[in-house]
Amino acid sequence: MVSHQTIEMLGTESPAKVGFEAIPRNKVYQEVARQLERRITEDLKPGDLLPPERELVRILGVSRDSVRNAIRTLELMGLLEPRQGIGTVVCSPAAKPSNPLATALLEKRKMVEELIDVRKMIEPPLAGRAALHITRDAIADMEDILVRQEAKVRQGELGIEEDSEFHYAIALASDNGVILKVVDVLMDLLRETRESSLQVEGRQEKSLAGHHRILSALKLGDAAAAESAMRRHLQEIETVVLKKL
Repeated sequence: MVSHQTIEMLGTESPAKVGFEAIPRNKVYQEVARQLERRITEDLKPGDLLPPERELVRILGVSRDSVRNAIRTLELMGLLEPRQGIGTVVCSPAAKPSNPLATALLEKRKMVEELIDVRKMIEPPLAGRAALHITRDAIADMEDILVRQEAKVRQGELGIEEDSEFHYAIALASDNGVILKVVDVLMDLLRETRESSLQVEGRQEKSLAGHHRILSALKLGDAAAAESAMRRHLQEIETVVLKKL
């Protein structure tokens, strides 16, 4: 059963009590944006303030990044406006763009491009670092992940969990606790687009082949090869994902 919680939106005259639903982890910022948009259009008026980010994080049960991305989307749709020293303010419906759906779709593509760009900045050198720190146990874990992923691919399944596990295992092998959190957030934010892209014909096999190339370099302890293999893998992913948007 979905839990409901009510918090006060800060209005210019009197607070408005607005209910939110706790959001499952796999819904991320799109669901946050949907709930906020509904509350804005149904319960609030221009000039009302959204609660602080930390309050939305607590009530909705999502990460701060998910809340920020949702608010950013609604800002570009013209529903919200950040005001220095005041907070995030609900805008007049007249201020909304003539085609908010098109705006939202363009923003989604831009956000995916930016997230993939972040992955390209972080994951290739991360794979290189992992090659220098990887242990036999870590290699065995990755081999097991790829066996499970390959089995799912043969059965026509997407293997999303194994795809995420493999990249997380590389972060784990890099021996840096902070980077684990970064990779976890990236996997969370990209989950929807990865579900979609993995359904493209040949995408699953391409992903699996990329993982095998990366693992081969890791086994050799070859940092340059691991970095190169990861960069190639992410480039292939980017080509498929952006075609779907």
